[in-house]
Amino acid sequence: MITTSAPKILLVNPPVAKPAEPPAGIARLAGALRSNGIACGVLDLNLHCLLGQFDHEVEAEDTWSRRSRKNRQRNLVQLRAPELYQSFDRYQRVINDLGRLLSLAGRKSGCEITLANYHDPQRSPVSSTDLLASAEQFEDNHFYPLFSSVIEEALAVHQPSYVGLSLSYLSQALPAFAVAGFLRRHHPKLRIIAGGGLISSWMSSPAWNEPFRGLFDYCIAGPGENPLLQLCGQESGSALGRFCYDDYNMAAYLSPGTIVPYSASHGCYWQKCQFCPDFAEGSCYTAKPASAALAEIDTLVHTHHPALVHLLDNAVSPALLRELAGSGLTVPWYGFARCEKELEDFDFCAALKQSGCVMLKLGLESGSARVLERMNKGIDPERAARILGNLHRAGIGAYVYLLFGTPAETESEALLTLDFVRRNREAITYLNLAIFNMPVCSPEAVNLQNRFSDGDLSLYCDFVHPGGWDRKAVRNFLQKRFRRDPLIRAIERRSPGVFGSNHAPFLLQSYREPWSGLRYSI
Repeated sequence: MITTSAPKILLVNPPVAKPAEPPAGIARLAGALRSNGIACGVLDLNLHCLLGQFDHEVEAEDTWSRRSRKNRQRNLVQLRAPELYQSFDRYQRVINDLGRLLSLAGRKSGCEITLANYHDPQRSPVSSTDLLASAEQFEDNHFYPLFSSVIEEALAVHQPSYVGLSLSYLSQALPAFAVAGFLRRHHPKLRIIAGGGLISSWMSSPAWNEPFRGLFDYCIAGPGENPLLQLCGQESGSALGRFCYDDYNMAAYLSPGTIVPYSASHGCYWQKCQFCPDFAEGSCYTAKPASAALAEIDTLVHTHHPALVHLLDNAVSPALLRELAGSGLTVPWYGFARCEKELEDFDFCAALKQSGCVMLKLGLESGSARVLERMNKGIDPERAARILGNLHRAGIGAYVYLLFGTPAETESEALLTLDFVRRNREAITYLNLAIFNMPVCSPEAVNLQNRFSDGDLSLYCDFVHPGGWDRKAVRNFLQKRFRRDPLIRAIERRSPGVFGSNHAPFLLQSYREPWSGLRYSI
């Protein structure tokens, strides 16, 4: 029961982040607060601001722009309809047309906007000076006309004592600080809280010196449930709250049906991979019992009837995978998993498929056994190949993440990765290619000759590669060798583009047939 005497909190998800699904961070905080009798409101400002771009007229001087403007409402409707995802070409055209309108809208204020990013060429999201300038000059932010009116309405409805801004991505930083500046100027009595994954990463840096005193009343690192409860005079409870999506207009997100994000844990249970931000930042692993997590997922499914459940865990634990494999879930789901021994059992993979698993994301990183050993991944290419084969046979898509340019890698080992992808191409549904960035708080950064970082809040630093395999060489390899391979190019042509893994499951044949019904199978 909500107690009216408790301080009220308005939880805000600022722009820009992909509007494919409701933001899970503030949904979990809302669930924890309400279960402890704390009144709170939830505002997905990101969704308001991005959808609002399509309501305004933009200059359309070429055929593409005129077509995009003419079809904007129809394209939004189509992106929320399952039928669009049956034609990859039509899907891409709709995404590109909507992206064109965002690009035209951003030009008015000199910024670049996409469905997943916000870039201001005059200000950097990793410079505390630029972020504070964004707060001070909030009227200059592209989204100011929209966010000011939406926030005023939310404040009038909820009458909060606190406003919490949840920052997960760098693309949210500059707009979030503009929102904070607006609140500080027009509502000076409000107490402003900053939290989320991005704030946590900044605060874990050894260079953190609290540069935002005076703008934020509180900055929270790690899970925010207990700190928020303590601010409201409540005793700490579970570090992982329940997810509450009751405040969201679930049909407004740009996906063909409701997606329900869920996480059973915070941090990663492996906690050994070198250069992983979780490892570098010393994040603690906390998880709910697998049976309790499955019960919560089942409750969310029966409440919201989603088209897809998105498991947000850094890696779904083997215990939860086993629980899912034996469950009677009646909804498709996907998430990140490590290449654990359970997945070497085909029958186990088939059971996951029966439970609704349509896709697993796998952080393989490299096809070289030596590189994987040096990175402490705890896997080898042979095991990964067996797992990919099992997933393919079971009808589960594989979204494989590869990382090039780590200190342990050389060009010869990158060629082993190329060969691994070629040999397992039939079982790799999607690829995500990335060039390695050294976390600034990584112990290894001290032992390598750093060259630069982008700003005082940069999460990564460049370094002198011990084998001379620098970023330029890696980039040339990817462009001229890896991506030009015809077998790999065929995989990359399936990439969903800006929405990435959020829309990837919907494009799978195993998901689309049938669209109706509770069970999805090949």
